[in-house]
Amino acid sequence: MRKILSLLIAILLAGCAGNPFNGANVPPGTPRQAVIERMGQPGRIVSLPTGERLQYSLQPVGHYAWMVDLDASGRVVQSRQVLTDNNFHRIEVGKWTRDDVEREFGRPAWIDRVVSWRGPIMTYRWRDLQNSDMFYWVYLDERNVVQRAHPGMEFVNAPDDRRH
Repeated sequence: MRKILSLLIAILLAGCAGNPFNGANVPPGTPRQAVIERMGQPGRIVSLPTGERLQYSLQPVGHYAWMVDLDASGRVVQSRQVLTDNNFHRIEVGKWTRDDVEREFGRPAWIDRVVSWRGPIMTYRWRDLQNSDMFYWVYLDERNVVQRAHPGMEFVNAPDDRRH
């Protein structure tokens, strides 16, 4: 029994160690190379006025994205999971552009077009505080300026009415 328990604990710990998205626990001052050794290569690197941002995202299938901000000397200033209700509410309609949204949240899960909207619609997958699967939609105009943004429920395992 102890061997089985030890094996299960080892598997769980290996899974946590192999998960690069323990990014929120990267302490300030950590060198860039140590972040990459711990979390792997970022999905995207974004220039910031004060340094750079390493983006680690589970989009399109996951619900989390971590941003690791580095100063000009390449040391961590902050690390955080950004796909949250509070962060999405920072989006400023009429001011933010697609580049602003992608800088703050990473690339979306997907981008759609619908007949009732003239521009692209960015869709992010995330989880709210009740651990419900959610979407966050960002509607852009033809100039890629945000014109609307709002959350909605993701109905996992809901029947697909298009088959009927």
